[in-house]
Amino acid sequence: MNRAASSVVAVFALGLAAFGASALLGQTASPAAGAKLAPPPPPPAATGPVTRAAAQLRPAKDGKVEGTVNFTAAPGGGVHVTGKITGLAPGTHGFHVHEFGDCSAADFASAGGHFNPTGQPHGAPKDATHHAGDFGNIEAGADGTATIDYTDAGGSFDGRRSVLGRAVVVHANADDLKTQPSGNAGGRVACGVVGVAKPE
Repeated sequence: MNRAASSVVAVFALGLAAFGASALLGQTASPAAGAKLAPPPPPPAATGPVTRAAAQLRPAKDGKVEGTVNFTAAPGGGVHVTGKITGLAPGTHGFHVHEFGDCSAADFASAGGHFNPTGQPHGAPKDATHHAGDFGNIEAGADGTATIDYTDAGGSFDGRRSVLGRAVVVHANADDLKTQPSGNAGGRVACGVVGVAKPE
């Protein structure tokens, strides 16, 4: 074998040795320059039905009404609504779920009207016909605090009556439970978007 052929054989042998060492060490070739790497897989999605939700209420501009409203799947069906709201004027205040989960406007008009997926007239929560978002009134004591403990028999976390992604709105005045379409409850003093909460 001449010298040139020997050199080629030697280089080839060295290449094979380097390749074998890389394989033994578990190394892989680097991607070519400019090659796109696959994105990491997304985190696993939450599984199972929603059983709890919550809305953190914030005040309208220059207001001080705030609080938390909790929604829990009721054992016999519907949704159990609980919570505490502070900073209210003493007395009765309209309390509703509105159609859009958008509290961005200073007066909360961005939340739209009452949540009403079935096209019913406004009324009291126990009336035969009423908006799905008609939760009636809450009562604030002398200290401006209202406690909520109410079960909405038709409430849901899925389907067209789902409260998820809607807005809870507290009004300045009492809901008269009859004036269309919103009970003449006055301005909106607090708003919060209903989101999925961690199961208990």
